[in-house]
Amino acid sequence: MPKRVLVVDDSNLLRNAISRCLTSAGHEVVGKGQNGDDAVLLYEKLRPDVVTLDVTMRGKDGIAAAEEILRLDPKAFIILYTLLDIPDLAARTRCIGVRDIIRKGDEEELLRVLGAA
Repeated sequence: MPKRVLVVDDSNLLRNAISRCLTSAGHEVVGKGQNGDDAVLLYEKLRPDVVTLDVTMRGKDGIAAAEEILRLDPKAFIILYTLLDIPDLAARTRCIGVRDIIRKGDEEELLRVLGAA
């Protein structure tokens, strides 16, 4: 079933690549943001089915944005994107309610996780 997705990444190139992947798979990108503040504001306004968040962004990072979104809506379906290999990241973010962490560029895994949303 197609999902309404909010894509947040500080790289315009990656935002657009993720968006193309999602739309080519039949999902609807309802909004794009470039930092954690955008993520929270757009989530409140758009109430998407899924949010993809870059972990490291200038200003409010993806983890802080995820915490804030999950305080607004504990049922929010949030997927974190990262190139970093942070040993305790999965445990720490699942503890706050993040659904999954995906390595940037792994479009197949993104689509698999979206199927569970």
